[in-house]
Parts: sequence; C-alpha cells; structure tokens
Amino acid sequence: MSRGATAAARTGSAHRAAPADWAAIPERIRRSGLRWTARRQVVLDALAATRGHITGSGLVAACRAIDPATTPSTVYRTLDVLEAIGAIAHSHGLDGREEFHAGPARDHGHLICSACGSEQELAAPDAAVLLDALRREHGFEASLEHLSISGRCAVCAAGAESSGTSAAEAADASGLQP
Repeated sequence: MSRGATAAARTGSAHRAAPADWAAIPERIRRSGLRWTARRQVVLDALAATRGHITGSGLVAACRAIDPATTPSTVYRTLDVLEAIGAIAHSHGLDGREEFHAGPARDHGHLICSACGSEQELAAPDAAVLLDALRREHGFEASLEHLSISGRCAVCAAGAESSGTSAAEAADASGLQP
C-alpha cells in the first residue's frame, strides 16, 4: 500500500502507538492479515529506540546497526504497514524528504525555518485556531500530523529585521526553498 493510499485510507485522528504500545504492534499486524517477521521486529526495535522523528534512510541505518542484512525495501514496506495501522505517521521537510514520527506519540505539526533549516514542533493546541479556521472557512479537515509550515524562526526573523533581509533572500542564502 502506498503512503498516499495509506493516508487516504485513514480518516480523522488515527490512534498512534505510544512507546508502551510497541509490544502490541505485532499482534495488530497479524490481526490485519499480515505476517510478523524477524525483519519487521528489527524495524520496530529501531523505531522504539527513536524519540521524535527519523528519515527512512536514518531508519535503514539504525536497522542495519541491529541486523546488517536489513534491506531498504523491508524497512519501507514495514513503514507503510505501520502507518496503515496508525502506529506511526510521516510528514515532509522543506526538501521533500519524509520524516517518520516514532514518538512520543502526540499529534503535532512542524514549523520549518526556510532561512536556517531549523524545525520546531507545532503542538495541537497551538494549531487549533488554524485548523478550526480551515474547517469553518473552507470546510477543510486538515490533518495536523502531516502539517508543515515554512517561514522564519524567531532568530532568523530578528536577524532579517535588523539587517533588512527579506525571507526570500535569507532562504536563498541558506540554499533552502522559501
């Protein structure tokens, strides 16, 4: 199942596994009609050791530290399955790369500085006004777990104000897209 199909298959706020729930995932996967394998356990072990976000390539490296025979295709197929059952979620950075949310399991979006590339989590209560406005004004139910907003962090915004640098100039100087 592709990540696009996975996201389309979920509606509302999917239940994501909290770190204490990692042990229940093999049974959840079996109940969905799929096999639980030793290779999938390696992926789960690497994810359980991750706090926050990890890229697919970072997860492949973490899995290979546990079992050098781990293949990228196994990691990405397992990520698809884990996302389909709501155990993890992904978002995209400014450069388009996927980042997977392994824990802690709380809904959040991302604020990404287009000048320096720093990232901050946008907690659900902080995003509520925006999500409510999208729902009210556009009838659009936005998914916080996939929300990434680009702009400038406080440090870069303050530096740009004092130097007269625009957001586009600051992003261009950093090599990132505004």
